[in-house]
Amino acid sequence: MKIEILGMGCPKCKKLAEIASNTVKELGISAEVVKIEKIEDIMKYDVMITPALLINGKVKVAGRIPSKEEIKNWIKENK
Repeated sequence: MKIEILGMGCPKCKKLAEIASNTVKELGISAEVVKIEKIEDIMKYDVMITPALLINGKVKVAGRIPSKEEIKNWIKENK
């Protein structure tokens, strides 16, 4: 599973990356958590507002920090 965090390094983007990483550890699953910070790369996903979270290439949320429970549910849906 690949989890991508889109954002240019703002506090919200960093917080989302932290929550996503902690959630992966808590669930004890194998997942690659990647931060994408270059605006050119972010635009390839058609995301116009950050932070954004993608799981296996699909945008799950953009423009807000989801709860840990939301992230858990998305991960479970994509297992």
